Amino acid sequence: VQLQASGGGLVQAGGSLRLSCAASRRTASNNGMGWFRQAPGKEREFVAGISWNGRYTSYADSVKGRFSISRDLSKMYLQMNSLNTEDTAVYYCAVAHQAVAGPGASGYNYWGQGTLVTVSS
Repeated sequence: VQLQASGGGLVQAGGSLRLSCAASRRTASNNGMGWFRQAPGKEREFVAGISWNGRYTSYADSVKGRFSISRDLSKMYLQMNSLNTEDTAVYYCAVAHQAVAGPGASGYNYWGQGTLVTVSS
């Protein structure tokens, strides 16, 4: 499975961006998917996850109420609102081993190349 993330860019604090992730195989539609991010000098962290059917979602506390994850079969999206400078990072999409997507990176076996989000003050 190959993943292609897109939608990153430069945005002012308070602005919005929508990230997209497309999986190369429809089999990804049977698996949970998730977004992670890695800021400079920091470890990769979980942002949001969504189950195979989109019914179950989970978010990091830092993005709850501001970010929204969704999917359409093997495509996944991350709507990011009220962005702040702490959201600056490379965002990665990933496909989980199972039908649900939790916060642990070990639960994912396919990763995209990342898309850079820069939030200016």
